[in-house]
Amino acid sequence: MKTSPIIPASPTLADVTPGGDAALARSRQVFLAGNELPSRWRGRDRFVVLQTGFGAGDSFLATWDAWRSDPQRSARLVFIAIEPRPFRREDLRRVHADSTLQQLAHALCDAWPPLTPNAHWLDFEGGRVRLMLCLGQAAEWLPELNARVDAFFVDSPDPAGSASPGPRQVVGLLGRLAAAGATAASPTAADEVREGLTQAGFEVEGVPGEDGVGDMSVARFAPGFTPMSRGVRLAAAASAEVRHALVLGAGLAGAAAVRSLTRRGWHCTVLDRLPAPAQATSGNPAGLFHGVVTAEDGAHARVHRAAALMAERAHRGAMSCGVPGRSQGFLRLDARQGVERLHEVLARLGLPPEHVQAVDAAQASELAGVPLAAAAWHFPGGGWVSPPATVACWLSDCTFRGGVDVQRLQRVGSDWQALDAEGRVCGSAPVVVLANALDAMRLLAPRAWPVSAVRGQLSVVRSDWQPRLPLAGAGYAIGLGEGRLLCGATSHHHDADASVRDRDHVANLQQLRRLGGPALELSEVIDGRVGWRMVSDDRLPIVGPVPALAPEGPRLDQPRFVPREPGLYALLGLGSRGLTTAPLMGELLAAWITADPLPMEGGLVDVVDAARFVSRRARQAG
Repeated sequence: MKTSPIIPASPTLADVTPGGDAALARSRQVFLAGNELPSRWRGRDRFVVLQTGFGAGDSFLATWDAWRSDPQRSARLVFIAIEPRPFRREDLRRVHADSTLQQLAHALCDAWPPLTPNAHWLDFEGGRVRLMLCLGQAAEWLPELNARVDAFFVDSPDPAGSASPGPRQVVGLLGRLAAAGATAASPTAADEVREGLTQAGFEVEGVPGEDGVGDMSVARFAPGFTPMSRGVRLAAAASAEVRHALVLGAGLAGAAAVRSLTRRGWHCTVLDRLPAPAQATSGNPAGLFHGVVTAEDGAHARVHRAAALMAERAHRGAMSCGVPGRSQGFLRLDARQGVERLHEVLARLGLPPEHVQAVDAAQASELAGVPLAAAAWHFPGGGWVSPPATVACWLSDCTFRGGVDVQRLQRVGSDWQALDAEGRVCGSAPVVVLANALDAMRLLAPRAWPVSAVRGQLSVVRSDWQPRLPLAGAGYAIGLGEGRLLCGATSHHHDADASVRDRDHVANLQQLRRLGGPALELSEVIDGRVGWRMVSDDRLPIVGPVPALAPEGPRLDQPRFVPREPGLYALLGLGSRGLTTAPLMGELLAAWITADPLPMEGGLVDVVDAARFVSRRARQAG
């Protein structure tokens, strides 16, 4: 999907946008009553709503209020909304200043994201209510979504407004997302909306409005035929009645999978060959999370931007529960380019200052509290966190078994079994998640994914040089307090040496010096640690249903059409950015398993899909 800068709604528009009781009443009359809510979500595990324009969020607030007021409500409510002209946080607060739903409106404003062209996931009610806010044009987002929608809120066509669903052909795209028995409602009987819904496979009827609302349209999904591809990626999702997953690997990847599955009501059993969680590379004392900016804003940068936005929320939540870390910002130094060039890139991409800023050396020095000699990208939501404590937090609601060396997987009936060297069953479940890095390659043989193990060594040194914000550029530096500074890390391919080496400490000290740190001697090193990162050849994670052993089909050139092993999933290859990518990749994996809406656009799912290597080979062969 081609992204464009998001242009916020103007303050003058905020002044005239309907709000308060009238807007809520209109939403209840048109969208809730028109979709037979709340009765249709009762007794459901999950109910999914999609609105073609979010505006100030009155329809979301009305739906959320109806859901929380209903004792027979669905276990979870997912609300997807597309908005090309979102309000800034301060303008949104003005719109809802007199709302009768003050508690909900305040929560929405407090959670309001930076206005980047992404899908932003906002959690409320402990994650039982989720808002997927897709910033951009409906015509671009609707073909990219992977969801089964139960109710559509179709806004009135208004080319000058922020909530326009677009022309008839855009409304016609809704049928691809409609679940069986889906309904739709619109506050207009305009021909382009009615014809668009009919084109999408809905049976439409007009309904007279009340209390100042004109004629409405209500519709029910009743297509003449269902194309084989309309479910797209969600067709691969598991539908196990027993919500139990066996997760192999107790590092960041496995913990992220557990976190996202348990939030959906699943029970996870985690097996690891080591006696305790986070004993391998995820055992490092501290690590970074932050976004990425590139001039071309390609798929790699967009994946990491989406991941960073979710990671900020996830790690702040973990820190509030006692996980050591700081989320007051992060600086990525750029010694090759001046701040003018960084400003040019930001101006072209239109990324908001709440997400990233370009700062000169003096500004970077002020932010860090130490002298720095280069311009930098400043990510206000970035920071550092303890990986072992994060893993412990995310695994708190699972069953963990350490010292289990899984040698083989086999499928028996509807379950997968994990077996040890003697052929004994170590665990079984309808769903298995491979989050055990390079061990997964052995279990999946003879499949071959282009991955490698990269050896890294970090150093902890004595130093009074303690930057207020973590730094990266030529290496990285994190002030741990009490005169301790973490720096690193080396990167060596084809290196199996597990010993902590003096020459690697020296390399880390040299990198620290290039960042602007002090010149330290080897004698100042007080600790070191070695680990191996699993890295794919395209430097992106490997996520999703595992491809079949010998996939066949007419469309192997696209990952979504590659046949998969039922119930077998992968979450691998987080590389050196695991703390940034783990929360989003865990959400993607859990959504795939449970048939939830996928948390990012289809084009980005393609670039992390575990089947992309099959498709790459198919295209090369063709």
